[in-house]
This record gives sequence, C-alpha cells and structure tokens, in this order.
Amino acid sequence: MSTTEADADKATEAAGEREATAQLSTAPGEERLNVPSLGPLGWLRWFWRQLTSMRVALILLFLLSLGAIPGSVIPQTPVDALKVERFREEHTTLAPLYDKLQLFDVYTSVWFSAIYILLFISLVGCIVPRTWQFVGQLRSRPPRAPRRLDRMPVYATWRTDADPEQVLGAARSLLKRRRFRTHQDGDGSSRGDAVASEKGYLREVGNLLFHIALIVLLLAFASGQLFKSEGRKLIVQGDGFSNVLTQYDDFRSGSLFRADMLDPFGFRLKKFHATYEESGPNKGTPRDYRADIAYTEGASSKEKNAAIKVNHPLSIGSSKVYLIANGYAPAVTVKDGKGNIAYRGPVPFLQQDNNQTSSGVVKVTDYLDAKGRKDQLGFQGFFVPDFEPGSGTMFSQSPSLKNPAMFLTAYHGNLGVDGGPAQNVYQLDTKNMTKFKDKDGGPFAKKLTPGDTMTLPNGAGSLKFDGVKQWANFQVSHQVGNDWALGGALTAIAGLAGSLFIQRRRVWVRAYAADDGRTVVEMAGLGRSESARLPDELASLATDMQDAAPVASEDTTADAAAETATDSDDPADAPEGAGK
Repeated sequence: MSTTEADADKATEAAGEREATAQLSTAPGEERLNVPSLGPLGWLRWFWRQLTSMRVALILLFLLSLGAIPGSVIPQTPVDALKVERFREEHTTLAPLYDKLQLFDVYTSVWFSAIYILLFISLVGCIVPRTWQFVGQLRSRPPRAPRRLDRMPVYATWRTDADPEQVLGAARSLLKRRRFRTHQDGDGSSRGDAVASEKGYLREVGNLLFHIALIVLLLAFASGQLFKSEGRKLIVQGDGFSNVLTQYDDFRSGSLFRADMLDPFGFRLKKFHATYEESGPNKGTPRDYRADIAYTEGASSKEKNAAIKVNHPLSIGSSKVYLIANGYAPAVTVKDGKGNIAYRGPVPFLQQDNNQTSSGVVKVTDYLDAKGRKDQLGFQGFFVPDFEPGSGTMFSQSPSLKNPAMFLTAYHGNLGVDGGPAQNVYQLDTKNMTKFKDKDGGPFAKKLTPGDTMTLPNGAGSLKFDGVKQWANFQVSHQVGNDWALGGALTAIAGLAGSLFIQRRRVWVRAYAADDGRTVVEMAGLGRSESARLPDELASLATDMQDAAPVASEDTTADAAAETATDSDDPADAPEGAGK
C-alpha cells in the first residue's frame, strides 16, 4: 500500500470517529436542559410573591402573637423599671440572657419590630392588587350564562305563553329589585338570549375592609408607641401642677416624642374626698374617691372647675388626667438650734396597707445646730390616720382620718443630697447619719398627734406636728391613635361579619321559543361559596317570575321547583368563577 492510500485510510477513520462522537453528543439521554437563572430581579419577585401570600401573612400574625407573650409575662422597662431591676437582682442567670434577647423591651426590640413591619408590608401587598381586581369586577359585566343551565347546582324550568323578550324583561326588573347587577346579552347558544346577574359584592368589600382595618390597627399601635407620653405627679391639697417635663415625678415617652407635643394646661388640687365603708364585713373598703380641681387650658388664665374620679379621667386637649392613688401628708414645722424655721410644709407619706398606714421621711438641709454649725436633719417613721391606744400596734385601724398619729425617729448628719447618685425623696439614706440619743442612750423617737412638738436633745431644735393634709397622685397620658384603633377595631368586626354572612351568588335566566310555540324559561343559580339558602332564593325568584309571566295552563307543575343538577363534565359549560 502506498503512503497516499494509508493517509486516506487514516483520514476516513478519523472522520468516522468524529461522526460517532457527534451522534453520541446529540443523543436524547445526553441532552442538557438550559434553565436560565432567576437573577436578582427574579429572586426579588419570588420573595415579594411569598411575602404577600396569605400563608406568610398568617405565619407573621402568629409570630406577632407569640412575640407578645414575653411582653406580658416578663417585666418591661418602659412600664416598671424598678420591677425590672428587682428581676435582675433575683435572677442573675436569666437576666443577661433576657438582655441579649431584648425581652425587657419586647415591643421596641429589633425582632418584634421586624415581624411588625413585615406583617404590615405583607398586608399592604396583598390588599392593593385585590382591591384593583375587585374594582375591575365591579366595572365588568356579570359572566354570561353557560350553555347548559341544567348542569348548575340549582336549576328550575317551566313553560309560559309569554314572549321570550317579555320574560327576559320581567327577569331583569325582578333581579334589579332584588339588588342584583344584571346584563342581557346573546350567549352564543342556539336557545336564545339570557339575563346574567350577580349579587353579594359586599362579601368581598367586607373582606377588604377587614384587612384594611388590620392595617389601621397596626398603624395606630405603632403611632401610639412612637409618640405616646405618660407621666405621674403627686400633688398635695392646695398645690398645683403645670404640664411641662420638669414638673413630673416620673415620665416615659415614645422614641419620636418631643417636649413641644405636651398640651399646654395646668391644674390645682382644691380638695380630695374619700369615703369608706364604716361597718360590716367590708369595713374600710373604699366607696368613692374624688379629686376636685381647678384647671386652666392654653394661654387662658380663667380657671375651670372639674372633678376627677377613678376610671373617670379629665380630658384636656389630647391628654387625659387619671386619678390613680391618694394618701395623707402630715404638715410639720422644723426649727433649728437657734429657733429659726428650717422647714415648714406638708410631707407626703406613702401608703403601706389598705388602712392607709403610711411611711415617709422629713429631710431638712438648711439647718444650724445649737452651736451655729451647719448640719442636716432627717426624720423617718410612720403615719396612721386611725390610731387606737392600747391596741399594742402602730398600724391604723381604718383608712378614715379619725385619730391621726405619727411615729418619728430623728437623725442628723449628711443626707447625701448634695452629691452622688439620685435618691428617692420618700426614703432616707442613713449610711452617713447618726441617730439622736435619748437620756437612756437609746434611739430618740416619739409619737406625735396634731399639735404635739418633738424637742431634739441638746437644744438641737424641734419638730411640730401641725396637722394633716391629703394628697392625690395623677397620671397624665398623651396617647396617639386611640380613636383610629377604635375605628379600626369596629371596622374589622363589621368587615368580618360581612365576609362571613354575605354570600356572593349568580343567577341566570334564559327564555326561548319551543317547537310548540310556547316559551321555555330556564333559571339557574351558582353560589361562590357553600350556602343552604341558594335553593330557597332561586325558588322565590322562580315563583315571582311565574307571577310576572304566568306558566302555560296545561303545564303548571312541570319542573317549576328548584332541583339539584349533576356536575358538568364539560368545562366550557361552567361559568366564569365556578369552583373558585
């Protein structure tokens, strides 16, 4: 074989191998699907569809309910900071974990806010397209009649001597009186024209209103948390209050609250009235609390009188003033070692039991001892409005002011009010103070009744019990969104009732001339949801139709009652929306 022939054989073999390889690469079993990637925009669309689905909305609503549980069980810093501090002291292991999970501030935490915002976006993304779709349904005509009305769930037929146009006209008039939306059109059937009608659109309106009301509730709750303010002020009878931040004993507010949002007003406590049960098993039980006040609003200096009771607040502007507590304030006069008045006025004592046994302190910072040296005094003790001598106890026998008495122990030294951490005005820090001693070397203490004087040892001064005044504790709340929340709740109830009790249904009426010259009338109904009332309604419509267009004399009983038809085997026979 020549060299040329050998080269030709090799070339032929190589071509055969390439052809075999090409055939293998194009075999069906070796074909690869070319699936395009979603890309950023595709993933974004997929995420949006998932977020706006009903399933995800229900999951978020469930998570929001679960998230509110620790906010109800675990003490919250915005509600009671002292209780949170006690919890930290008692639970040294759990407290750091709760801090990391933000369980002491549940409703302002990152995770609760994320669930809240996602739920809001999900509801909005679900409602907007449904609203446009519903508006389109309102503007469109009722779906035309199917070719085979006898295959509808509820069906009736009869014959009449009236013309088909007369029957269809009577059907339109009757259905309009029953508040159906109607339309007459040729449906492509050889049996003639038909009247299509639909009713129950308020069902979808109620559904939309329910979801819109949920959005309003979420917005109202969010605005209430962001812009709210709440402060407390203890006022002794005769004293006043101005609604500015510096006047409050305790104040909390939302993250977006500003001081200029406070309503401009002030009030003065004129008198406090308290009545109690005087006898029987409920002795000492409060019957009525009432605070008589005089208030001014805005720039006006004219006072208006009002009464504030428990659960009956005073509304001033967008704020409400609540009466939340009351007690007694013994009035005292303290003189220093030189006989000068160092302090004079009422001192609120805080209630310790239901009979108004109260504890309190008297702090005197501007004081000179007998030698003219600067010093500070502190008196700590109890006040009882109804002391019973010989009872062997210092506790009050009733909350009424019958036999007031005060038991005080005297201290001198450094009150700690000139520097260091803030102190509770109703507690006495005795760490840097020394008790006065009596003649026997014991703590100097004394029981006082109105008019009595407590003379301190070594000419250090005196304290006189002048009398008793009452005090009341008020809470001023500025809550944004309450009216919107109430309106949203009522709207949600109304919308839910409409979506549950209103049925959306369709009714078709067809009339055509039979071979014998009479008119055959067919009526069928289809409910968008299960309802046992549809057959009764169709029977009532059929009866009224027969009154408007009487049936043929020899066929008054033929197929006039509504009957249940079999399901259609032909999808084309079912109207639009059937089975949804």
